[in-house]
Amino acid sequence: MVNFTVERMQEVMRQRKNIRNMAVIAHVDHGKTTLTDSLLAKAGMIASNQAGDKRATDTRKDEQEKGITIKSTVVSMCFDMDKEVLPLIEDGEVKSSEFMVNLVDSPGHVDFSPEVTAALRVSDGAMVVVDAISGVCVQTETVLRQALSERIKPVLVINKVDRAVFEKQLGPEELYRSLRAVVDKVNAVVSIYAEEESPMGSLTLDPSLGNVVFASGLHGWAFSLRQFARMYATKLKVTEEKMMKRLWGDNFYDASTKKWTHTQTENSERGFNKFILEPLMKMLRASKDGDVETTIKLLVKLGLKLSAEEQEKAGKDLMRTAMKRWLPAADAMVEMIVTHLPSPVRAQAYRTACLYEGPLDDEAAMAMKNCDPEGPVMMYISKMVPAADKGRFYAVGRVFSGTVASGLPVRIMGPGYKPDAAKKKDIYFKKLSGVKLMMGGSVASLEEAPCGNIVGLVGLDKYLLKTGTISTFENAHNIKVLKFSVSPVVRVAVDVVKPSDLRQLIEGMKRLSKSDPMVQCTTDGGQYIVAGAGELHLEICLKDLETMHAGVPIKKSEPVVRYCETVTAVSEQVCLAKSGNKLNRLFMTAQPLPQGLPEAIDEGTISATQNVKERARNLSDTFGFDVNQAHKIWCFGPEGSGPNMLVDTSFAVQHLQDIRDTVVAGFQWASSEGVLCEETLRGVRFNVTDATIHSDPAHRGGGQIIPTTRRAMRAAMLTAQPRLLEPVFLVEVQCTDDVIGGVMGVLAKRRGNIVEEIHSPDSPLCVIRAHMPVNEGFGFTEELRGSTGGKAFPQCVFDHWQVLPGNPLDPASLSGAVVTQVRQRKGLPATVPGLENYLDKL
Repeated sequence: MVNFTVERMQEVMRQRKNIRNMAVIAHVDHGKTTLTDSLLAKAGMIASNQAGDKRATDTRKDEQEKGITIKSTVVSMCFDMDKEVLPLIEDGEVKSSEFMVNLVDSPGHVDFSPEVTAALRVSDGAMVVVDAISGVCVQTETVLRQALSERIKPVLVINKVDRAVFEKQLGPEELYRSLRAVVDKVNAVVSIYAEEESPMGSLTLDPSLGNVVFASGLHGWAFSLRQFARMYATKLKVTEEKMMKRLWGDNFYDASTKKWTHTQTENSERGFNKFILEPLMKMLRASKDGDVETTIKLLVKLGLKLSAEEQEKAGKDLMRTAMKRWLPAADAMVEMIVTHLPSPVRAQAYRTACLYEGPLDDEAAMAMKNCDPEGPVMMYISKMVPAADKGRFYAVGRVFSGTVASGLPVRIMGPGYKPDAAKKKDIYFKKLSGVKLMMGGSVASLEEAPCGNIVGLVGLDKYLLKTGTISTFENAHNIKVLKFSVSPVVRVAVDVVKPSDLRQLIEGMKRLSKSDPMVQCTTDGGQYIVAGAGELHLEICLKDLETMHAGVPIKKSEPVVRYCETVTAVSEQVCLAKSGNKLNRLFMTAQPLPQGLPEAIDEGTISATQNVKERARNLSDTFGFDVNQAHKIWCFGPEGSGPNMLVDTSFAVQHLQDIRDTVVAGFQWASSEGVLCEETLRGVRFNVTDATIHSDPAHRGGGQIIPTTRRAMRAAMLTAQPRLLEPVFLVEVQCTDDVIGGVMGVLAKRRGNIVEEIHSPDSPLCVIRAHMPVNEGFGFTEELRGSTGGKAFPQCVFDHWQVLPGNPLDPASLSGAVVTQVRQRKGLPATVPGLENYLDKL
């Protein structure tokens, strides 16, 4: 039975200090969804005996079949906390014991990490789940880095502790050291990526502070040190806080003298082992072995009873029942979430600065900082969730200020909206059709939702593609666009089996594009292209397209990889292009951007929207740019924010500023379609060195200047040693020592380059990290499993771009073969046009 009615939840939603917005993040298969089940059971949304098996937040059929989470799911739950917990809350005094937790269960597989990015944007806290045996993996590190960059406070759950006891057969001291190693590794990652003086306060994860929980999600039990400290504090006549400190670290208890020391003596035992692990292991072993008598005795000591029916259980069932009765998982997790994660009131005070694009003293920013329900509405839509009606979507997001309600007239601002642009685009005005509370696979209607809550809006799917900002403030700026840790580098061309179904395919691609934060659906040379982050991501997207969004049978090409074009030297000559009417001349050169700058532009540390002086100083100090030229950067591209630059290096050219906009338009076109095979450019700087411009505006319009700019840029590229860039995966393979040779062999065959090999004393598995081109990654998992007898587990994350070996203008080289292949696929002439096609003579 659900503990709270929608009316009651609506009440709790108004108490901003009693709300917690949090995401569950982890590496794939570390147990996020299983742990979430325990919270749903406590909130009365699923039966308690289903927790751990049901995986209720995996709402899709393919999620249940594959056993992994594919889409992040929002669940709003209410909990009534014990009065003794309220004084522990870090946020300070709260008026009510009822708390609302808006939880987002996110995927762990790297191909779906954009779902994690979208989940983190609407959260203030993150519950990081780490497998006690595998420890911190590559994706754990990635999601933690993302969380800290969004100023999201982490708490830690170490899951699958039961496996360390039964499978690895660890004794108390070995188990303590193994758990300690996990906590230390997570803290090491946090210290690398956290800001030096974090506005979130201390981010150290320490069991003795209560922000670490040890759990077994599958069997539904978990504990924090506080639960044991409460139990022992009265017995040992010490305060709860003092007891917690003694239960972790180098604190040893001598039962004969009843004294604590910091060094181990002959008769003393580590506090954590004696007071926690020993009783825990006793209970686990007795109940698993079916020793009902001992189990009942132990429970009676704890003041707990089993019913006659429960006493008849045996093996794992008895263990599960006994452990759930003693240490229910949800109690430890909810207490940690409520006491250690910030409320919207506290979090928005420091998160607004890294979320809002406008001035931090305008009305919208102040309302966001104060989490003001009476202020103007500011809401960020982080993803579109398909509704029960086919083709319709709920716009799910976080209300940062104001109150949204059905019928409220709002401004819908897409990512392309710029408030100070002369011509406003990507903005719509509409009344909200309804507000929904997201409850996993279902929704409930609400009258209104004040700030600090995560809700779904109805009726916006016509106006938003993936994300956007909703506001009622006329001069509002956008909330920053999501930055993803992966890139859509694998593409497939799709087509319909029956030509009459083409319209449905086009409609389906639009819906697919809405439903996934990362997928890109485009048309290229008459082909319909779907691009995703990896093989699995593409497989899921194409299945959704066929079965859910388009609903018609489709044909798919073999997956292909997206390349980029670049230059590796400064142009050998200044390239001239004349306009069609021969009355304007543009002189340009190309050169590579300094190393590290394209990545800085991708990450947003250098961007088009920055203060010009500040950006120039940064470019000069960090990347060795000439300060005067850094002040004359005209734009970034493609799409105004890509990793290429157009710089004015000319002196005293008449009318040059008059044609600046049309030259920029030509640059945006040229940078999105390179000269080698019309792939996007990356890391190229174009310099306008000189120009001759006709004085009559009628002779220097866009029709004359845009194609001229493009020709000049293509000529400049051909004279600057053009090269192809290919995307590269960072592959992390976990395997046993006896199959390392097989792993190395498969990687060597696929142009893999070993980066490091890690042998941990705490784990029987070895970790091999290598760089491997994405193009070599198709079928990699299957081949690896075949050659190691299933003993190797790979994880591929997009890492960087690298130059493809060979000269792309020589068809015999590897690079040249790829260029020919891509040109053929796009229906372009087989060879790259020569320099004479673009270069004009004086």
